[in-house]
Amino acid sequence: MHDDLIARAQAWLAEDPDADTRAELAELIDAKDIAELAARFGGTLQFGTAGLRGELGAGPMRMNRTVVIRAAAGLAAYLKKQGQDGGLVVIGYDARHKSEDFARDTAAVMTGAGLRAAVLPRPLPTPVLAYAIRHLGAVAGVEVTASHNPPRDNGYKVYLGDGSQIVPPADAGIAAEIDAIGSLTAVPRPTTGWETLDEGVLDAYLARTDAVLAQDSPRTARTVYTAMHGVGKDVLLAAFARAGFPEPALVAEQAEPDPDFPTVAFPNPEEPGAMDLAFAKARETDPDLVVANDPDADRCAVAVKDGDAWRMLRGDEVGALLAAHLVGRGAQGTFAESIVSSSLLGRIAEKANLPYEETLTGFKWIARVEGLRYGYEEALGYCVDPDGVRDKDGITAALLITELASELKERGRTLLDLLDDLAVEHGLHATDQLSVRVEDLSVIADAMRRLRERPPTELAGLAVTRAEDLTRGTDRLPPTDGLRYTLDGARVIVRPSGTEPKLKCYLEVVVPVSGHSALPAARARATELLAAIKRDLSAAAGI
Repeated sequence: MHDDLIARAQAWLAEDPDADTRAELAELIDAKDIAELAARFGGTLQFGTAGLRGELGAGPMRMNRTVVIRAAAGLAAYLKKQGQDGGLVVIGYDARHKSEDFARDTAAVMTGAGLRAAVLPRPLPTPVLAYAIRHLGAVAGVEVTASHNPPRDNGYKVYLGDGSQIVPPADAGIAAEIDAIGSLTAVPRPTTGWETLDEGVLDAYLARTDAVLAQDSPRTARTVYTAMHGVGKDVLLAAFARAGFPEPALVAEQAEPDPDFPTVAFPNPEEPGAMDLAFAKARETDPDLVVANDPDADRCAVAVKDGDAWRMLRGDEVGALLAAHLVGRGAQGTFAESIVSSSLLGRIAEKANLPYEETLTGFKWIARVEGLRYGYEEALGYCVDPDGVRDKDGITAALLITELASELKERGRTLLDLLDDLAVEHGLHATDQLSVRVEDLSVIADAMRRLRERPPTELAGLAVTRAEDLTRGTDRLPPTDGLRYTLDGARVIVRPSGTEPKLKCYLEVVVPVSGHSALPAARARATELLAAIKRDLSAAAGI
């Protein structure tokens, strides 16, 4: 058994094109570190609808140049079988460790396979890549990014020519082609032959960002901005300057790309402590709002002053604010969100006589909604310009929320005032999340099994009126690994995360509100209910 493991590691070592991972693996082999070798060679990173994502390092269970070259070769073979031989594949990358290497390897593999490849000029936001696919008429796009994952991770996200991320059955088709790749020596990798794009593609994206704002709208709101050590700063500043907003005050410690993310435990605006430096800058400069991107700038976080303190708005709150803003501007088309996001969007759309759709989790589904005008997901993802970018875009979302803050400011009002109005009009929709990060994935499987075998009949004293196992699909949704409980005045969805070792439970309560004076009591009731649902659900799931 051990000999077999060592032999597999040695065979991998012989093919590995990267000096760093070769040295790392040689050390493990020499030390006969069986536990670590087993962790790296106990399987292969699975290519799914999120593409690939994992920790950097040597071996098939890690992200490295060997894994990426195989993935690129599988994607190239898949595209050729789809009749796309000679088609253009555009490749973007963030500023993480090895991202540029993975992008260059992908370009070499595509070129060697008889496709054309074009690489973005430098590390740029993911939405620029999503835009470039349709702008350049590409047959596919690849973004090398691990988004807001920890510093040691990287990833590989695949889009097809419609500019949307892959969905089944394309993921399985590509995975099968990756599995069919034999020795790396059989994968041609020329050293030249692909194009490195110039600034023209970024200029075109920036010109498109103008389209999200209303002509002659006020542009007075002052912002503090953090790029969270990612690639958002230059593009966001350029977009804000074009729009005529005041220049954002930067969180200097987090403004430049740094793959080690030194000031945050997790480079995700949703994580505790991640926004502390931004809030310190806000206390110093007293802006109208704080805006943050995650490291690849496809998400947008917003914080506002609430009394004397700064607080992050929930993704659902920003989602509702942007929807209300677009409705106020007379937007036409379908409003869409994933099933884990707040039902308030449906109420806003219904009142405005606009079509509304719910999808499975992820922008790969939201972006495919027919006639989409606006889509959002509670995890800080917003698609406000689907004709330009069929994915979440943290740059255009930042522009739109700053325009809304400017319009409200002109009337002596704030984003919180508008949220209050929405609560009075549609009921207070309060959301929360119970998120459990695990070392051992069997904890997640056990929790899901326990809930399936003994579904709760009530949570927080509210009767469960409907329990759905989403693996069976519904009349509106394809099958997915998830559970949905409808309660009298509340909703709960439980699902394993698609990109991290987490079990995620999404909670929503809706409390009727008789008027603005009743809001404090409604908020207190919502907080109490959410805490009780969290407690009862934890007990039911055994977490």
